[in-house]
Amino acid sequence: MATSRRDKADSYTLRAHKEGYPARSVYKLEEIQAQFNIIKRGDTVLDVGAAPGSWTLYTHNKLIKGNGTIIAVDLNPLSLNPVPHTVTTYIGDAFSAEIREKLVLHGPYDAIISDAAPMTTGNRSVDTSRSEWLAESVLALAEEQLKVHGNLVIKIFQGGGEVALVRRMRTLFKRVKPFKPQASRSDSFEIFLIGVDRLPIQSSETNE
Repeated sequence: MATSRRDKADSYTLRAHKEGYPARSVYKLEEIQAQFNIIKRGDTVLDVGAAPGSWTLYTHNKLIKGNGTIIAVDLNPLSLNPVPHTVTTYIGDAFSAEIREKLVLHGPYDAIISDAAPMTTGNRSVDTSRSEWLAESVLALAEEQLKVHGNLVIKIFQGGGEVALVRRMRTLFKRVKPFKPQASRSDSFEIFLIGVDRLPIQSSETNE
């Protein structure tokens, strides 16, 4: 049987295990943070699609530095033992009425980050469509729950409507940038859409 490159532990995977992170994805966030300064000490952060927990743990260890709050939500539990004291976890669908109500109670947020990806089928059209839905759902949550001057990180598969999402994000943020970290696998078609410095929310009310 042929062995996939994804079955082999690359340098990022080995480094993650050595440094105590559940997955190599931690280094994607490390690169994003170095480029865009998304999260600051003391921030309230929402991590959507947080399992197995690398982004949550890195945010606790390196970014808020134990002084802030992280809300981590995923369909699966985090692979962190112990879960850091700054972290509150929810298991379930972040976009369901039940879980969304809980997330709202902790908001609004200084940063919303998401490395969420759909279960892939191998059919690129289906996978990109599912990824687009996820990205749009995270953006809708950010529109509601992200503070003015807050920052956003969304993952999307290329070919999944990223152009339209970037256009929409540019009405909400001072700076918007598609970004593919070096830590992304070479055969991956994921990219991250970065929204920096949310603009003041325009009131729909008119003065009489």
